[in-house]
Amino acid sequence: MYFIVLVAVVLACPVLGHAQEMPRPATDLNLAHPTAVVTANRDRYTIAGLVTHKEGASSFKHGIAIFPGYPGIMRLREEGGRPAFDLRGNFLVRSRRHWLDEETLVVVLDAPSDQWTNFRQIFREDPRYGADVAALLAEVGRRYRVEDWTFVGTSEGSVSAFHAARMNPQLARRTILTASLFLPSRNGPGLSSVAWAELSSELLWVHHEDDPCTFTSYRDAARFSRRTGKPLLTVRGGGPWRGAACEAFTAHGFAGAERETVQAMRTWVKTGVVPADLRL
Repeated sequence: MYFIVLVAVVLACPVLGHAQEMPRPATDLNLAHPTAVVTANRDRYTIAGLVTHKEGASSFKHGIAIFPGYPGIMRLREEGGRPAFDLRGNFLVRSRRHWLDEETLVVVLDAPSDQWTNFRQIFREDPRYGADVAALLAEVGRRYRVEDWTFVGTSEGSVSAFHAARMNPQLARRTILTASLFLPSRNGPGLSSVAWAELSSELLWVHHEDDPCTFTSYRDAARFSRRTGKPLLTVRGGGPWRGAACEAFTAHGFAGAERETVQAMRTWVKTGVVPADLRL
């Protein structure tokens, strides 16, 4: 009986189920910056993004479109006139302030509202998702006058970023894939079988050498970098780390190296030059 119960519990837990969510910090330092929820109305559903920028900035040369890790569902909303959302512990969500300067804006994309129950990877391959992302970024661009976009995904969000960029070549000038999900999981195939030739934007891989997650190994990052002929920025050090292998406060989520990793990515966005590998 014990064995049956144990198996049932294991099967009930989705792979990467804790990959990027952890208890929220007592103080969200990102909210010290102007933050707003922007929503695009679609056909009987919506898609929303969390916009963050420097105080006083009103137009932006660079827009950074962030696709968070599993499950990719932020349930972004306003409560009492303030943004409320899940996935605060996600690497790209918790570190978004490090992208900011007078010419750079960040928007974190939620799953479309009709996908809040189960945001499957196969849906992210569908042209409808590409159109949803384009509609939201058009609305953000209209309000904040954004010149060009870079798509950045982490963990399972690398799947979202890849397909969104693939389907929006007119928008995504650059794509950055961090702690990427290479292997299939219960939620879909990951990046295991995508057609890289269909991605027209410039591509940068970013990975921690000690990433402990089976589905996002550094060995596979090096292999995919060679396969695509695109550069790999390696991060070493950081910490202290806590949590299971695929959680957000391990090397998988660049814990202790957030600021340096984001600023290295921002350098690439602004200059096109791949920074030297990071050792912290």
